[in-house]
Amino acid sequence: MIIEPHIHMYSRTTDDYAAMYRNGIRACVEPSFWMGCNRRYAGTFFDYFQLILEFETVRARRFGVDHYAAVSLNPKETEDTALADEVLAGLPAYLDHPRCVALGEIGFNLITPNEARAFEIQLALAVRRAMPVIVHLPHTNKLEGAERTAALVRASGANPALVEIDHNTEETVAVTRATGCWCGMTVYPISKLSPERVSAILREHGTERMIVDGSADWGVSDPLSLVKVAERMRADGHSEAAVHRIVFENPMNFYGQSPHWTPDFAIAPLDPREFQR
Repeated sequence: MIIEPHIHMYSRTTDDYAAMYRNGIRACVEPSFWMGCNRRYAGTFFDYFQLILEFETVRARRFGVDHYAAVSLNPKETEDTALADEVLAGLPAYLDHPRCVALGEIGFNLITPNEARAFEIQLALAVRRAMPVIVHLPHTNKLEGAERTAALVRASGANPALVEIDHNTEETVAVTRATGCWCGMTVYPISKLSPERVSAILREHGTERMIVDGSADWGVSDPLSLVKVAERMRADGHSEAAVHRIVFENPMNFYGQSPHWTPDFAIAPLDPREFQR
């Protein structure tokens, strides 16, 4: 049984849900992300939050997957500070939604002052609620981003057990591990990490407070990445306990810190004829 802790199902098809179920994925968490173009109105953010918190849960359940979400202002959309402030003011209502299990993903994109400002404001929201946080490391200047992220998380007073810093690679794992936060790694077929690289990192650093995800979205990505990580770990001689810890126990424990996380692993997929419009 697998929990996919970070996947953008808004950009995936129903066939992906069916394939996930067939391969043992029974629950997933969808963090908020950039939708391919910058949004112009706060209302479009709020509609998107409602969609991933409500309709996407219904869509996933039809295929036997229990879907939760995390909401936030993504770092790519922080430069319009007037719009950002309007979104941040409306964010708390969605953080309190019963399907919201974390705030995220927040963090850095180009490591700008406006990104840092939105990062700090949202960290403070999470600290006040004692809720889990998903942090996005930038795609470029990753080491600098990890060091800046570590400094902001420490300054915020956030409980490291409630923070996952995601999209780590070999050059940033040590920085993230030193914070005491959960260390996230993302598997993509071309960019980011391969199952082989993840397996090697886990061999070096262990499985404690390690999260692995597929983060599948609009680009070349794979909603079955965790299945392939499990296969690679077994082939590399990791114990079955270590595999189970990565694909189930660790995401279960991280999100289990949210009172909203009550996954149902026994949802039966519907016959497609039952939900055709």
